[in-house]
Amino acid sequence: MTTAFLPGFLLGLSLIMAIGAQNAFVLRQGLRQEHVFDVCLTCALSDAVLIGAGVAGFGLAVATLPWLEPALRYGGAAFLFAYAARSLISALRSRHGSLAPSSRETAGRWAALAACLAFTWLNPHVYLDTVVLLGSVSSQYDGHKLAFALGAIAASFTFFFALGYGARLLRPVFADPKAWRVLDAFVAAAMFAIGVKLVL
Repeated sequence: MTTAFLPGFLLGLSLIMAIGAQNAFVLRQGLRQEHVFDVCLTCALSDAVLIGAGVAGFGLAVATLPWLEPALRYGGAAFLFAYAARSLISALRSRHGSLAPSSRETAGRWAALAACLAFTWLNPHVYLDTVVLLGSVSSQYDGHKLAFALGAIAASFTFFFALGYGARLLRPVFADPKAWRVLDAFVAAAMFAIGVKLVL
């Protein structure tokens, strides 16, 4: 079982560690200390569902639906462009930025979870990584697919909760309002770049 769990954990961790829209959002929530547990749990459980589907063989089903990939791609790009514009406006219009710890503007739990779900389920790369790639690699561990899947799922839980709760270690850096504006600008640039990549 260990021989399948560890490769699943390492592969899952390597796929999820890349800076993306979802990770940037979790980092933002962690810095603001807003709904961190709910957001991390939502991301991890979403990954668990997708990984389970991939290991169960749904990657082939996804590959046979030609309309799904472009629908996810353009829908995800539109969402990312809108979020990028929101972050850019926030970085430019306020000297504190929307992420300032002293800001009274806090997103409600359901709004945060809705954004989290959008970052997860409207990203076609998530399906490629979890359903298709992890699903196909799991076939090498016939008889131990469950252990492989549990390893990849454990990696998601480990990473998201480490990112969400570890972000508070950076809060002294973000005591400077300029740092929050830089982060807003970085988030806007990252979201825009990923959106362009999806379209192209």
